[in-house]
Amino acid sequence: MSRKDKEKKKKKTTGDYILTFVLIVAICVFCYAAFNLYHIYTEYKKGTDEYNSISEMAVTERDPDDTEDLGQPENQPTAPISIDFASLKSINDDVIGWIYMEALPQISYPVVQGEDNNTYLHQTYEKNYNFAGTIFIDYENKRDFSDCNTLVYGHNMKNGSMFGMLKKYRADETLYNTSKYFWILTPEKNYRYEIIAAYTTSVNSETYTLFKGPGSEFLEYEKKMFQNSEIQTDASAEDADVKDKIVTLSTCTGNQATRFVVQGKRVNAVDPQ
Repeated sequence: MSRKDKEKKKKKTTGDYILTFVLIVAICVFCYAAFNLYHIYTEYKKGTDEYNSISEMAVTERDPDDTEDLGQPENQPTAPISIDFASLKSINDDVIGWIYMEALPQISYPVVQGEDNNTYLHQTYEKNYNFAGTIFIDYENKRDFSDCNTLVYGHNMKNGSMFGMLKKYRADETLYNTSKYFWILTPEKNYRYEIIAAYTTSVNSETYTLFKGPGSEFLEYEKKMFQNSEIQTDASAEDADVKDKIVTLSTCTGNQATRFVVQGKRVNAVDPQ
């Protein structure tokens, strides 16, 4: 074999090594990506399965036709669901309520309060580690939703679970017209809230203000919240009342600097049936 032929063979062999190396790297990257996707899928499934199981145990849906049998006054609506809080407390004593969105019935979850705002960030209701975490109120809020502004946090999960569907209020103009109400059910009372605003805001905005009690500062705050709304609602700043109780539902947007919020004011407080 001539020297020229040997050099050609050597170059071909080196090229083969490079192609083989590139192929191995590509396979490794593919396997790593596949593993991450599988891990994400299993995390989503674990969280969804857990909350489905909790819902089956604790939630009873009401037949709308049965409302009259409950003897509830016409001006006091009945919650679409009832909650077995005794069963919920047997699993986690941090439970303080259950949230249910009439226009988005997929948002139906227990609500807890931890000793800080990190406890339930990635911990499920059954206290298992999971990306989904739990719907929780700010640790500085009162447990009975009696504050002027109660902050309720939930993750914006890609599969739509937790508060992943809240953003639909901005994307679908007909959603608000389907129902402008959501419920927070507690062992003592069932509270119905009318949505007054939905909008994107910064993580440090005044939206997240907590108040020691009703007063002029809260009244001005509430008027600004009406004005912030990116959707058209039936409410207006003229409807603001210093005695109002606001609930602020907050979720992430994919941008670390902003959050999407839906705010409602309490319009009914009825006894559980």
